[in-house]
Amino acid sequence: MLQLITKAVTDRGAQGIAAAVSRLVHSGELPAGARLPTVRSIARELGVSPTTVSEAWSWLTRAGLIATRGRSGTIVLGGDRLRSRMRYARLAPGVAAATDLSTGVPDHELLPDLTESLRRLGAEPLTTSYLDDPVLPALEAHLFDHWPYAAQQLTVVDGALDALDRVVRAHVRFGDRVLVENPTFPPILDLIDAAGATAVPVALDRQGITPDSLAQGLEAGALMLILQPRAHNPTGVSMTGRRASDLAALLTSHPSVIVVEDDHAADITSAPPVSLGCFLPGRTVHIRSYAKSLGPDLRLAAVGGPASVLAPVVDRRMLGPGWSSRLLQHILLDLLTSPSTAILLETARSEYARRRLALLAALAQEGAVATADDGINLWLEVADERAALVALAAHGVAVAPGAPFEAAPLGQDHVRVTVGLVRDGFPELASVLAAAARAVPRGGARSRSFPRGTR
Repeated sequence: MLQLITKAVTDRGAQGIAAAVSRLVHSGELPAGARLPTVRSIARELGVSPTTVSEAWSWLTRAGLIATRGRSGTIVLGGDRLRSRMRYARLAPGVAAATDLSTGVPDHELLPDLTESLRRLGAEPLTTSYLDDPVLPALEAHLFDHWPYAAQQLTVVDGALDALDRVVRAHVRFGDRVLVENPTFPPILDLIDAAGATAVPVALDRQGITPDSLAQGLEAGALMLILQPRAHNPTGVSMTGRRASDLAALLTSHPSVIVVEDDHAADITSAPPVSLGCFLPGRTVHIRSYAKSLGPDLRLAAVGGPASVLAPVVDRRMLGPGWSSRLLQHILLDLLTSPSTAILLETARSEYARRRLALLAALAQEGAVATADDGINLWLEVADERAALVALAAHGVAVAPGAPFEAAPLGQDHVRVTVGLVRDGFPELASVLAAAARAVPRGGARSRSFPRGTR
């Protein structure tokens, strides 16, 4: 095994060693359960310091490919264990609940009916060649006209997570550092882990990422910043124009950092569109999802930004799916240009705001602390996460645990509540949530459904 590893290494830096071992794991040449040679033996064989090999092992551990088991040594976990490790998978409730507020999905009653759009499609073929442009020209023109800044290139992919995945895969490598909000949407951390990169947390306040925290993160040598400019999931915070200007000023002195904005709830948010692309158009990628506003099953998101960042994504996609369904793109264009959709979206914005404010007010009456500035989610402080989940389950209520959202320990337990699904009964629900927020485990020992700081 020592020879297998050393022969596979062509770059003797920590990143090169980690990449070589990663390839061996994914190819099956290093099978799950195999015990790796010691750090010192590999270092001696490669002619590098043990520190270099240890750094490579740290990256492979963060990526979930190996694990140190004390006296048993370092063991290969294999390349097929990703789902069991994913933070995203931990958001699903353990048992069925009468009131499931764990999902993060929009209220289906506030989504448009696609029947008329389908009727207007007609019988004209939408694809004449496999090499047609990936975006319908009319849809592309509409998106350019409504983009928050002047983007060089636009494309359409299968949802915001697909966009994030493709951008990360195209531009992030083993050992890179990626700045993320703390807390953040768990799949963002999963994607960074899968790339073998390190998530560097930056703090939030009610106006977005704090400048001091961003400055510290930039000094750590980050390659990319991923943020949610509006209706941040889970807190509901939206970045202000002034804060965007302050953050852009800091980023100006770090020209290699790519900014990726996930505007996942765009058309149902109350906050105006704010983008760092207005200040840094040459390195800002903006993702606008239509899942929350027009329907999760459309699976569509638009991605705009500099060609230097997007062209590799579009070109690589041509070797896979090629394009997102032009049938769905046609429906999206029809919805985006329909006056009835605009009325429906305004209704949805107002209704989601009513629900947020009603539950926040009811929770305040109960003495509970929560934030839900925008969007469809509410971030509730709890004394103990597991105790809160158990208490809520006893009342037939499911919410999402807060720990998977943490890029680093927050010092306070939370749960996420999909308040957008709550249509009425706010005082009664607030009473249940507040009681759960005060719940502590038997014996008073702190317990969590997801270990703090775990990636």
